[in-house]
Amino acid sequence: MTQVSLDILVDKARSGYLVSFPTDTVPALAVLSEKADLIFEAKQRQQDKPLILMAASAAQLWPFCRGTAEELKIWQRFAVSYWPGAITFVLPASEKVPRAVNPTDQTTIGLRVPNCAIARQILAQTGPLATTSANLSGQPPLQTMSEIEAQFPDVLTLVPSPLESTNTGGIPSTVAKWTDSGWEILRQGAVNLEVC
Repeated sequence: MTQVSLDILVDKARSGYLVSFPTDTVPALAVLSEKADLIFEAKQRQQDKPLILMAASAAQLWPFCRGTAEELKIWQRFAVSYWPGAITFVLPASEKVPRAVNPTDQTTIGLRVPNCAIARQILAQTGPLATTSANLSGQPPLQTMSEIEAQFPDVLTLVPSPLESTNTGGIPSTVAKWTDSGWEILRQGAVNLEVC
């Protein structure tokens, strides 16, 4: 039985177990960032497809990126506008990012704060977690905790609840990367980024 209560899921996540919970887009697979290899193994995911760090607040994520004071002001302004929300910002990574999160490129890190109360409740207690969609690599994201339990029997999932239906209907987050010339959209998802 891999379905557990919120308290048990938080406790196990803090202990390094692979867990899954709803977000505002698709359900996430999540683990302590230093144990991110567990996600690559479970998903059969290529090492050149980095994971993102998800947290309950922007303040938890800023230590994982590095930039000039001016860049930080820009990023914080966009974070205020779009977080919590279905957008992942890819920013220059600091030395705090474990290699396991982005094995082939230590220079960038994807960061996100989900607009989902249950996800933020979990993340507020665990701290930032390495995350990705819950599915085998190359397959469509799974939509419910019961589907995840069937495909990933070793992953701890939340007991089914009405909170499962709070997502955007399976549309993943928008991914925007900071470059020398501003934002570059790597994946258009649930949110349109206004860069003007």
